Amino acid sequence: MASPASMAARRVLSAASHAGHEGGSGVSRTWKILSFVLALPGVAVCIANAYMKMQQHSHEPPEFVAYSHLRIRTKKWPWGDGNHSLFHNPHENALPEGYEGPRH
Repeated sequence: MASPASMAARRVLSAASHAGHEGGSGVSRTWKILSFVLALPGVAVCIANAYMKMQQHSHEPPEFVAYSHLRIRTKKWPWGDGNHSLFHNPHENALPEGYEGPRH
């Protein structure tokens, strides 16, 4: 036989589950409140953090170092001049010889 405490806990959980299936207006209201009270301020804090990090960011590129184990080209890429990757960004991606043109 189950203890009275476990029976009471089972009855409460069963009632909560049953209420969620019938009306459920209390549950949806709770999630709506949580969304506005927790989720939206959380997103706002993340946006503010990203903005502040962007303001502190130095726009000077790091010095190019030609490491022998990076940017190895055993054969040409099948597009363009064969030296640029498909999603090549001349401001961020270096070629085996270094960055392209002036960096700003």
